[in-house]
Amino acid sequence: MPTLTKLYSMKEAALHNTPDDCWIVVDGKIYDVTAYLDDHPGGADVLLAVTGMDGTDEFEDAGHSKDAKELMKDYFIGELDLDEAPDMPEMEVFRKEQDKDFASKLVDYAVQYWAIPVAAAGISAVVAILYARRK
Repeated sequence: MPTLTKLYSMKEAALHNTPDDCWIVVDGKIYDVTAYLDDHPGGADVLLAVTGMDGTDEFEDAGHSKDAKELMKDYFIGELDLDEAPDMPEMEVFRKEQDKDFASKLVDYAVQYWAIPVAAAGISAVVAILYARRK
């Protein structure tokens, strides 16, 4: 069902966090309490402490009266946009190379590391020739 009130993101509500411009979020509703800061029984600091975040728990923990909840209607300006997508980093997709068969891997390694087998064969040949000459 479409809403008839203006929708605000939490980022937008968080921008209004000064004594000259103070919005709070309680139960998914946004209130501009700038004019009420001086009249708030708990002081302006209590309201300023919950700007930019959901102050529902703090509101409920304070045990506000029914009259206080009625008074909130005077400061209501809109609702929190619950469909707002959170900022998530983009995922990088890596494709794993398919395994080659054993023979092609062996050929690749032989080409890549040809110096070791050649050196081993050369040393073996020199040792064999020297050993054969001694006898």
